Amino acid sequence: MSGKNVKEFIAKRIAKELRDGDVVNLGIGLPTMVANYIPEGVNVVLQSENGFVGLGSQPEEYELDKDIVNAGGQPVTIRKGAAFFDSATSFGIIRGGHVSATVLGALEVDQKGNLANFMVPGKMVPGMGGAMDLVSGAKKVIIAMLHTAKGEPKILKECKLPLTAAGKVSLIVTEMGVMEVTPNGLVLKEIAPDVTVEDILRETEADLIISDNLKFMEY
Repeated sequence: MSGKNVKEFIAKRIAKELRDGDVVNLGIGLPTMVANYIPEGVNVVLQSENGFVGLGSQPEEYELDKDIVNAGGQPVTIRKGAAFFDSATSFGIIRGGHVSATVLGALEVDQKGNLANFMVPGKMVPGMGGAMDLVSGAKKVIIAMLHTAKGEPKILKECKLPLTAAGKVSLIVTEMGVMEVTPNGLVLKEIAPDVTVEDILRETEADLIISDNLKFMEY
């Protein structure tokens, strides 16, 4: 798959995790693509930490409005019934535990559910944004990312980069598989149709428990 198709594959699979009535926050980059693939009949309220609920899918060119952007500055559409408010209210929603799920990217994630996704030592970064609040306040934290970076595993025994949060990750979805963080360890639940378990083990530093009900990823 091409780079774009890989990201679409991941986004489509994550969209199947969302349930009717969920309030969901999508992080910048790949996670924003999830909005394009929410299953028909599933009514999800998308929240953006810069101050509104009711995001729609990514806009077509004729729908672009430079004044309506998500927290990453990307243009978005607005659904009927959307509401706009200040940052205090937005973070009250997040910190108050009202977000059902958040989908975020990651630089590293480990088998204990630790997440590093905001900085690389020695490199200039704009800041953590709302990531620390989201992973602490959301009921479910889903990581959407490519399995490796420059050939190196991103799913580790233990994160090496500064942590965004400890023990908060619920699910990891990559182009190779779906892994759930459990009290017993990281469980491989699904694999992509074009890879094998051996492929995933080779590209993963973390210890993986292979589910007895292992199946192919659905999207």
